[in-house]
Amino acid sequence: MTTSTAEIAERIRQGDRRALARAITLVESRRADDRAASDALLEDLARSRREALRIGLSGTPGVGKSTFIEAFGLMLTGQGLRVAVLAVDPSSTRTGGSILGDKTRMERLSRDPNAFIRPSPSQTHLGGVARRTRDAVALCEAAGFDVVLIETVGVGQSETIVAEMSDLFVLLIAPAGGDELQGVKRGIMETADLILVNKADGDLKAAATRTAADYSGALRLLRRRDGDAPGFPKVLTVSALENRGLAEAWAAMQTLADFRRETGDWADRRARQATRWFEDEVRQGLLARLRDDSSSDTAMTELGRAVSRGDRSPSSAAAEVLRRLKDT
Repeated sequence: MTTSTAEIAERIRQGDRRALARAITLVESRRADDRAASDALLEDLARSRREALRIGLSGTPGVGKSTFIEAFGLMLTGQGLRVAVLAVDPSSTRTGGSILGDKTRMERLSRDPNAFIRPSPSQTHLGGVARRTRDAVALCEAAGFDVVLIETVGVGQSETIVAEMSDLFVLLIAPAGGDELQGVKRGIMETADLILVNKADGDLKAAATRTAADYSGALRLLRRRDGDAPGFPKVLTVSALENRGLAEAWAAMQTLADFRRETGDWADRRARQATRWFEDEVRQGLLARLRDDSSSDTAMTELGRAVSRGDRSPSSAAAEVLRRLKDT
């Protein structure tokens, strides 16, 4: 491990936000030398064994995620907690670029000395969660943050991947009719620990109450999951604009987190997540090896063309690529 990397690790342990930002940039890099340095950094910091409450947050566009996160984050920092926000922005499938506007939408929270906001491009990763977001979570924990909020891109079946890097998963929805309930995927409903109906204020307050009742009824039809405290998953109404319901939502999160710690589900969940992350890294590494090896890359191209013409089946072509990789 280089001296500079060791210095960054020590500064992160001391809560240096600039060092944390630099480290996240390092783990997001695709350069081979940066990957080696980031692996050494993460290995060093893992020994600190600091833990934060990881909260995954998702919701349809326009539901007010940024407004909610800012209001919720300011409430937590007001209680003396340190809050990190990892906001994953959608990347263009054509150019790979992203808007990265979350920090400007959370202007008050970004100025709070007890908060850290880091927007990252999703880079077309499944579920709208950047591949290195989980490494960024580990860095924020090592820096001593008490709560890490992971905001994901949109809502969809693949969005349940956020459950693999969070302790609690919160689904934010807007007041709407029954059609909206039908439009939400069953998979994400089954993953959510807490459903918050936002914008429960003004003319939408009554609609928010009805929506909460509809979702509560839908949740009762789902089978109870391992690790759920009595009464969970549950639905609450909140107003990020008027700061109403935020304390109740936080209390519900703490109740569920405490229950999972006491029953051992917290440790089991984190162990399962670590194993899945390891397996995913192996898969990503194999794909990278295929791309970097010229003969394998050529074989991938040729077999891909054969598959597109219908001359080979996808499964048999994939099996041949793997056989060639094994022989190298």
